[in-house]
Amino acid sequence: MTIRALVWGENVHERKNRVVAQIYPQGMHQAIADALNADPAIRAGTATLDQPGHGITPQRLAQTDVLLWWGHAAHGDVSDAVTDMVCNAVWSGMGAIFLHSAHFSKPFRRLMGAPCNLTWREAGERERLWLTTRNHPIAAGLPDHFELENEEMYGEPFGVPEPLETVFVSWFQGGEVFRSGLTWRRGAGNVFYFRPGHETYPTYHDATVQTVLRNAVTWAHNPAPRLADPGAAPNVPVARALEPITERGPRLHHDGEDGLR
Repeated sequence: MTIRALVWGENVHERKNRVVAQIYPQGMHQAIADALNADPAIRAGTATLDQPGHGITPQRLAQTDVLLWWGHAAHGDVSDAVTDMVCNAVWSGMGAIFLHSAHFSKPFRRLMGAPCNLTWREAGERERLWLTTRNHPIAAGLPDHFELENEEMYGEPFGVPEPLETVFVSWFQGGEVFRSGLTWRRGAGNVFYFRPGHETYPTYHDATVQTVLRNAVTWAHNPAPRLADPGAAPNVPVARALEPITERGPRLHHDGEDGLR
């Protein structure tokens, strides 16, 4: 089964910053999609902020198995309607991968229910990423550690909920450490956060980073059918209880009536 991936990018820095444009002449989103498409089991397309509806519709999300999200300069420009669509798709079973500064994106912060804050420094430092679980699917084919010669520093504490798994831990030249690869389950959807990817460095051209992204897409893919309504909260009538019960005391709602929200 081919995994259908959608790479969403702001496409802001690439159009406004000469350094970024030189590194990613077709945009970071296209560089990531090209890396994913090197795997014959993945078919990746792209969407950007400047497109109508940010390039995202319910129909497109319904045809997306895994969404990858990169944002930085324009988190606030992402509409609440698109944020709602993305979160509902994840709760329904779509996989989601949030990259680098997408820790502050609207969809990620809503899915995490947390501030998602951290410390940072932009100095082109060496980053050394260590595997914490050698047999994790996202780490398949990787050495015990790998290095990126130039990256932005992210430091702890990272204001996210406790993850299901920590796949990577980073060390930076300045001495900070950071949990750089974290997984969660949100509703029926698998979520992965991967830290590297500052726009002024060629991180997404790195072969090992590309391997991580392809592995992460495979891991995040949930082949089960999507939940039709991930927020459904049905009122179960007394007569349909699995064991016979006798109703006792007054109630607010009649059988079949929707509850309060």
